Amino acid sequence: MKRLVLFVLCIALVACDRTTGAASPPMGTGPRLSLKLMAKGLSSPVDLVTDGKRFFVVEQPGRIKRLDQGGSLKSAYLDISDDVTFQGECGFLGVAFHPDFATNGYFYVDYTTGRGSSLRTVIAEFHADPSADHVDPSTRRVLLEIPQPYPNHNGGQVRFGPDGMLYIGMGDGGSAGDPGNRAQNPQELLGKMLRIDVTSNRMPYAIPKDNPFVNDKRFRPEIWTLGMRNPWRFSFDRKTGACYAGDVGQNTWEEIDVLTSGGNYGWHLREARHEFKPERNAATNLIDPIVEYARDKGASVTGGVVYRGKKFPALDGIYIYADYVSGRFFGLRYESGKLLANDELRVTVDGKPTLNRVQPSAFGEDVEGEVYVCDHSHGNVYQVVAE
Repeated sequence: MKRLVLFVLCIALVACDRTTGAASPPMGTGPRLSLKLMAKGLSSPVDLVTDGKRFFVVEQPGRIKRLDQGGSLKSAYLDISDDVTFQGECGFLGVAFHPDFATNGYFYVDYTTGRGSSLRTVIAEFHADPSADHVDPSTRRVLLEIPQPYPNHNGGQVRFGPDGMLYIGMGDGGSAGDPGNRAQNPQELLGKMLRIDVTSNRMPYAIPKDNPFVNDKRFRPEIWTLGMRNPWRFSFDRKTGACYAGDVGQNTWEEIDVLTSGGNYGWHLREARHEFKPERNAATNLIDPIVEYARDKGASVTGGVVYRGKKFPALDGIYIYADYVSGRFFGLRYESGKLLANDELRVTVDGKPTLNRVQPSAFGEDVEGEVYVCDHSHGNVYQVVAE
């Protein structure tokens, strides 16, 4: 069984954090941790969720696999691979179970379909018997289709916020440098975080009345934030409700953002905090990331989760994230609008560093707040446990 050993590094009060350019207080030594192999044999896992009783892993080729509490891999819970375009960054990319799934049986997915000029993101609803082991694909109801001009930067995660609304992370539509200026275009859904109400009787969904641009005709009303390049994994802190997102950079910088309603996170005017493609009369109220890191640390950020489990109190409140390319793991503490700490976590697999050995593609939580990690290239899921 492969094991990853993590411990939180102490850093001096006067030390300069290279990923933020600011002095960082120590995060604390914390307990020694391991990532225990929970499941293997998955095909390109990209998301991990729970319905409160079971675990579900999204496989990028087009399936959701069910895991029992012990991690045993079951047959496909949902298979829509015939409708999914699986190539590069395209595929079945996310799932979110309705907060009342145990009684209403609804869940929501994000996947790519079509080819060439018909390539598009689909947001769809499925209905199941909450206790069933399989879902009938014919229960699908399409909520939203968003054309994709290129086969990269799909975003792809869906999550219910603490407000009961469904949030959808959308990349800028791809290519390089956002050639269509979609992330800043208020009439485009690409390069945005969207927020919709799927509990309303309005079809196919309703616009929340408190969405930031609902009364501004210049904007699509679904938009919650804009100026995002490719938000690869976002999550809500289950204690504070704060929304953290990892936004994948272009040439030089990766970033972590704390998203707020109506915020503009700068792409493609800026890459993280740095000027990228400035324009006349462009928006000036751009929000900086709370953390950025350069190519000496990695090349494709994977947004994580804030640890709120019970097993490791020293980790409480630490947002754990990673880099898909380098295999590095990081931890930060952000409270009351201030970054209190940020540092690289020392991680090993069977006693060896994870660098270039693990591709962390997603983080997940169980109902108790314990943390899990998907390894895309090896098809594994790990659980954080005491060493």
